[in-house]
Amino acid sequence: MQRSRRQFLKAGALGVAATSSLASLRSVHAAENNVLKVGLVGCGGRGRGAASNALTADPNIRLVAACDAFPEIAEAAVRGLKGDKTFGSRVDVTPETTFAGLDAYKKVIDLCDVVLLCETPHFRPMSLRYAVEKGKHIFCEKPVAVDAPGVRNVLESAKIAKEKKLQLVSGLCWRYDHNVKAMIQRIKDGVIGDVLSVRENYLTGKLWTRPRRDGDTEMMFQSRNWYNFTWLSGDYNVEQHIHSLDKAMWLYDDKPPATAYGVGGRMQRTEQPDYGDIYDSMGVVYEYEDGRTIYAFCRQQNKCFNDVDDYVCGTKGHAAILKGIINGEKIPKVDSNMMVQEHQALFGAIRSGGETYINNGEYMANSTMLAIFGRMVCYNGKRMTWDEAIGSTETLAPSAYTWDAQPPTLPDENGRYKVEIPGMGPVYHQVVRT
Repeated sequence: MQRSRRQFLKAGALGVAATSSLASLRSVHAAENNVLKVGLVGCGGRGRGAASNALTADPNIRLVAACDAFPEIAEAAVRGLKGDKTFGSRVDVTPETTFAGLDAYKKVIDLCDVVLLCETPHFRPMSLRYAVEKGKHIFCEKPVAVDAPGVRNVLESAKIAKEKKLQLVSGLCWRYDHNVKAMIQRIKDGVIGDVLSVRENYLTGKLWTRPRRDGDTEMMFQSRNWYNFTWLSGDYNVEQHIHSLDKAMWLYDDKPPATAYGVGGRMQRTEQPDYGDIYDSMGVVYEYEDGRTIYAFCRQQNKCFNDVDDYVCGTKGHAAILKGIINGEKIPKVDSNMMVQEHQALFGAIRSGGETYINNGEYMANSTMLAIFGRMVCYNGKRMTWDEAIGSTETLAPSAYTWDAQPPTLPDENGRYKVEIPGMGPVYHQVVRT
């Protein structure tokens, strides 16, 4: 499907008219043949993966609509899913139900019973709110926001979903892994005594970048290269390290810390403009009023020591959750596919007739906020309280959601993007700090 640049720009513009009053609740049930209609918002690697996981999890679902900001990505994803020998026959997406643009999520949500929200993180509060207002069941990828106003919006959406009895499952997939659930439960049962501290390591190499294409506006380039811009991804510690931080929150019964401070910067991620404005290393100390701590270390630098695990220290011992070790003893593991299991939980709850209800909204929002909190203290070099962070009015939103609009951060005359320097104040021109 060929489109002119003018058509593409038009397709990507968000309408400025206010949405109508809250739609009346439309209960979502399987049809007589027990088939649920599923829509996919965001057709990148994680979106394609989530659609595959969902289709694997339940034989009585049909993927009926899909969208992405960019038409070629949506079309490629649909072709790939249709070509799968296992579930391709259940991909009923047509050219008429394949959409593109920054507001295309609305068209997908309108057509489905269940929506998979896998778009760029910045847009997730908006698509989640629309899905809840339309009375749809939801799988919501992590992170769920990139700033505190977005987190507060998500918490409100989760509350509305609960009032409507809409199933809401988070993409924080370790909560659905059989082995990690068993390890967490052992720790909560006291096998290492009272937990004193959790050390979260997410030390990996650099991830992808996408170069500017001829004819791209600045908004197009940054949207294609979204991982490398804070306003779109939240920075890598929010987009990636949230998995580890979520396990720390889980261990602490989803209670947030009182204060935090951190260090961070970028040493390898220096190429411009491909690497945008995000960091490549951060270390954060989260402090609880009773003295417990979370030590969080994340890095994306090549040719360095790598480690991804959760190290828990208690009054009677220690544990490494992903390695499955408690007090030096290796715990036997069972087969577990958390990426499929989270979708099995979602569809099972929908089909339970009200006997099972899942709403992961509060913990997915708070774990996202923990990651944002860490980014904030690394960027500004301050020691902050949780209340200051979650109550912040700092917004990373652009002035408008069109392909010709200006993003919150722009390159200088040399094509380089400003990077936050601790102690030197905010970069984003629209930032207002409380």
